[in-house]
Amino acid sequence: MTVGRRHIDVAERRARLAVRHRLAGTARAAAPEEVAASLVALHGSDPATVHLAVAARLTDPARAVPETERALYEDGTLVRMHGMRHTVFVFPAELTAVVHASTGLAVAARERASLLRDMASAGAPDAAWLAEVEEATLAALTRRGQATATELAADEPRLREQFVYAAGKSYEGVHTVSTRLLRVLGVEGKVVRGRPLGSWTSGMFRWAPAPPHPELDVAEAQAGLLRRWLRACGPATEADLKWWTGWRVTEVRRALSAIGAREVSLDEGPGYVADGDTDPVAAPGEPWAALLPALDPTAMAWQQRDWYLDPALRPLLFDRSGNVGPTVWWNGRVVGGWAQRADGGIVWRIPEDRVRREAGDAVAAEAGRLGDRLGATRITPRFRTPLERELTV
Repeated sequence: MTVGRRHIDVAERRARLAVRHRLAGTARAAAPEEVAASLVALHGSDPATVHLAVAARLTDPARAVPETERALYEDGTLVRMHGMRHTVFVFPAELTAVVHASTGLAVAARERASLLRDMASAGAPDAAWLAEVEEATLAALTRRGQATATELAADEPRLREQFVYAAGKSYEGVHTVSTRLLRVLGVEGKVVRGRPLGSWTSGMFRWAPAPPHPELDVAEAQAGLLRRWLRACGPATEADLKWWTGWRVTEVRRALSAIGAREVSLDEGPGYVADGDTDPVAAPGEPWAALLPALDPTAMAWQQRDWYLDPALRPLLFDRSGNVGPTVWWNGRVVGGWAQRADGGIVWRIPEDRVRREAGDAVAAEAGRLGDRLGATRITPRFRTPLERELTV
């Protein structure tokens, strides 16, 4: 490793997180587009997460829901689509081509091959038949502008066809062509998630044609995505980069070289920052607390999390698949969790006595503000975690 590389300690990593992820009071953003640009992507698997993650970072959090809906469904400045690790995210519109080329193409090829293989195993119609259905589906969606799978099936009845998946296996099931095909079209960048059928917490989405974007060179797109992510989340280890992107290690290393990433020293070993980003970053002048939602992009940004998350809290705050629940933050680290009761009250727990005494008033104030913002809206995370379940009993 390079001699004389700069060491970035835990304190500075937490300072970078506070400022660049717009969590410190002085770093808040004016609009959802600024939040998404600062974080690169907002987790979109749980619909409520997008709005709550934005609210936690806005100067006027009461505007989070209407402004995020404006950006997503009116102005199109934010787009909900499949991205890294085959996960649904919300991206700035200008990043859609980069994400599609850098992470989507490989996943899309696997998804289409899997669909054709499963259909063939079930004796379902062949690829030519599927191509006809796909063409008719996209034409129907273009005519409608936005539509549910049921509405599209009214135009193209073959979408209702079913086939048996994994026949004879313990996980055998029946799939509908519409479900699998729309999923494939999503990762191929041909369709995106549109406005939900219900409120901003609803997971029942319409589909919409994907906004047009140029086809980019894969290596150039990967370099562009990694440069942007390191600006938001650097320093990071090679393991962090491989995990977040879902790329092969050879692709990560190629992109690091292409952007001239700088190697630095971290407590756990070597890490990387973007070129020109080695200057020290000072901590915010005032202490800060935050209540972040399940699957918040900050909590899920790194694979190696000990520098901001006590390992003793992991069993309480994560489910068995590695999805994080609602978290309580104090000055750059996770110190506990929170939940919303059936009566709408926001409850929270900080296990460490010293931290609870130090941060309690600030966290209680954040909980009160969050409860006021939610009002009659009830939030249940899509992936429930042990502490969140316990707090709601």
